[in-house]
Amino acid sequence: MIARSAINFRHLSKFELRQICYFMEIVDAEHSFSEASKRLNIEQPALSQRIKSLETVLGVKLFNRRRRPPELTEAGKVFLQQAQLGLTYIDRAITQAQRASRGEIGHLAVGIGSIIANGILPDVLRQFTKHFPDVELELRELTVEQEIQQLREHRLDMGFESIPSPYEQDTSLSFEPIIQEPFVIALPQTHPLATQTQIPLTALENEPFILPSLDVMPFYKKVLTLCEQAGFQPKIQNVQATWTMTILSLVASELGVAILPSNIQNLQRQGVVYRAIQNANLTRQIAVVWQRDNSSTALHNFLKVIKDVTQQSEFRSHS
Repeated sequence: MIARSAINFRHLSKFELRQICYFMEIVDAEHSFSEASKRLNIEQPALSQRIKSLETVLGVKLFNRRRRPPELTEAGKVFLQQAQLGLTYIDRAITQAQRASRGEIGHLAVGIGSIIANGILPDVLRQFTKHFPDVELELRELTVEQEIQQLREHRLDMGFESIPSPYEQDTSLSFEPIIQEPFVIALPQTHPLATQTQIPLTALENEPFILPSLDVMPFYKKVLTLCEQAGFQPKIQNVQATWTMTILSLVASELGVAILPSNIQNLQRQGVVYRAIQNANLTRQIAVVWQRDNSSTALHNFLKVIKDVTQQSEFRSHS
């Protein structure tokens, strides 16, 4: 790439791109000014005058007009070669700028986590890369705190978050709900309750619970509240588990049971079964979050794909 300091913009501003294009058209017409004037739909004298103006600014003769048809001078041959390169880059710049304006090229940094990775994310990525294959997607697995911090610092374009969220009051961020999902109970395959299709929360009164850190996933306070409303205080195992696969491994080890979003059923973990929660209104809403002032067309194309995928998902679930 040529450094900006190496380009004399003031000198280049003396030239008209149209004149250079006229020169290229004459060359393409085998040096025939009359044929080029027909193609350009201008009078031949006017075309000749514009080429002379170009030569004056350049300070060189491009054509030897003593020959019929006129021939390129040595300076004209060099100018032709370099002008072709320059016009190629200008044409590419125009095309790429238009594509960027439509969100067809660019870079998009997306924060992901288990909150979305086990659900609609594969469908979203598949659809987006199908329609926008030249947008570079950078996927970052982040905690909620890391995600919000990077959004605030404009190092991340968008992420996913459970709502209500303590960050919803941040006026620099936009939250848009996209999907609501129920929770299920994850049990060891050998557990006596595994024979039931639905399990009431009261049946878990004496079961050890494996819960993620409430600092990392504050939503799980709602799980504790529902247990209290069912008449018991859950027995929480003394483990520091955050990632879904870790929690499932602990369930498979028969250290306890877990209450997890229903998308967890897309993961087949040997030794673990999933059962519906009976008579408990336990759901979570997932939202996409992005900087309110982010005007990236690629971002808004991604948001549209998310909306389309969630609508299709809701249609399938109701059909």
